Amino acid sequence: MKTYDYIIVGAGSAGCVLANRLSADPATRVLVIEAGGPDKNFWLKIPIGFYRSVYDNRFSRSFTTEPSETTGGRGIIWPRGRVVGGSSSINGLIFIRGQHDDFDDWEKLGADGWGYRDVLPYFRKLERFRGAESQYHGAHGTLDVSQLRNDHPMCRAWLSAAQQWGLPANTDFNGDTTYGVGAYALSISDRWRSSSAVAFLHPALPRQNLTLMTQTHVARVVFEKGRALGVELLADGRREIVRAEREVILSSGSLQSPQILQLSGVGPADLLKKHGVDVVADAPEVGENLQDHYQARTIVELRDKISLNNDVRNPIKLAQMGFEWLVKGSGPLTVGAGQVGGAACTKHAVGGRPDIQFNVMPLSVDKPGTPLHKYSGFTAAAWQCHPASRGRLQIRSNDPLADPMIEPRYLSEEIDRKTLVEGIKMLREIYRQPAFKDVWTREVVPGSEFDSDEKILDFAQKTGGTVFHPVGTCRMGRDDRAVVDPELRVRGVSGLRVIDASVMPKVTSANTNAASLMIGEKGASLVLGH
Repeated sequence: MKTYDYIIVGAGSAGCVLANRLSADPATRVLVIEAGGPDKNFWLKIPIGFYRSVYDNRFSRSFTTEPSETTGGRGIIWPRGRVVGGSSSINGLIFIRGQHDDFDDWEKLGADGWGYRDVLPYFRKLERFRGAESQYHGAHGTLDVSQLRNDHPMCRAWLSAAQQWGLPANTDFNGDTTYGVGAYALSISDRWRSSSAVAFLHPALPRQNLTLMTQTHVARVVFEKGRALGVELLADGRREIVRAEREVILSSGSLQSPQILQLSGVGPADLLKKHGVDVVADAPEVGENLQDHYQARTIVELRDKISLNNDVRNPIKLAQMGFEWLVKGSGPLTVGAGQVGGAACTKHAVGGRPDIQFNVMPLSVDKPGTPLHKYSGFTAAAWQCHPASRGRLQIRSNDPLADPMIEPRYLSEEIDRKTLVEGIKMLREIYRQPAFKDVWTREVVPGSEFDSDEKILDFAQKTGGTVFHPVGTCRMGRDDRAVVDPELRVRGVSGLRVIDASVMPKVTSANTNAASLMIGEKGASLVLGH
């Protein structure tokens, strides 16, 4: 039986950070197990490759949620990274931590030591910020974070319109506040994506004490008398057990960390018995507390043919894009899922804290991976920062390769429905400001016929979808029902931790990848007793 000190399940956002930090001691043997393959493909490297890779089954595993009345009877597809680097290798690259109060909320919910002042040093430690020096940023980390390098006139016009509507300019969403509008920071270096694998795992792989297994699926954690001894692997049609002398660490994300726990006998006892899984620890909240941001888009047609929809069909423009990226490290090929946007307060906001986030791009498309629309499209989307709706995840059987049942319960709470409607109305008002009102000819989505709150909500429910931010299914807290304690140790067993986005008690107000990386950084410190 192969033996290591630490076994990390998942080479994703947090897992790669853990692999780097835990293997820094040459006397410590570390194994990282990844279900996907290597991250060598060109589209995983170039920032704009997000549009090609996020739904590509070579690099992601697509899960489908349960249909619900609040999503128009639809199931929503949730792609999650199944490649070295995990979702940090396929995501939209927007690097935003969230509101300071997000982390103070975690602490109030029982995540002792996870308030904003506690986590800021870990954000700073992992980051190499390519902007002005600031107390909020790190300059000596290995994850490159850059300011937007594509200046599109329609994005400038939208920012001016948003300020005319009443939102302040914000030059740094990772600084004092997320409130206001501006350009998003992105996890890119000079020209390439700075994934967790690029920043943390690849530099550490030459170490003799670090082993990476790819194309290897973890079936379950193996326990003896309540202690995690190792994991059972599935690879090339065979089963194998590898042993961990110190700890097993699940970093498989908010869908597969709880699934692995349940398959291993840690979860709601009745559910486990139903599917023939021996109960190791009755943990009723494993898979509960599921949260995600739900987004609805607006699209207008621009008067002039200056959308990226037009540019990608123009060979001269395409050549210019390639030249700008190759020579200057800038231009449209250096952007991800959003160029500009910001956070605002609807009439439902509490205490002046933004409750809606905007994401703006000078293009339009049905979904990433499909052709851009043929008209000159411009997209502005809105999602609720603090959803009150809570879902759940449960295994359907004891088959480790089967998809779990995912029930997000989007928009099941009235405040979520009301806030999203207000966000869409805000976007429409911004379009009508002097700086933008003359540059577009018609609203394509949702369309002028959606002219009441009821119709707008109906549109959002039938056409909206995920922003790829599922969290919370292995909630941390000090109470006995929390899945992990504030040290990220799984309750009811020993030798096992969960370190990934699933431990968030509450979803951050913004994109979740930066916070997931921080969890990996702080989690490594907890494992090492620092």
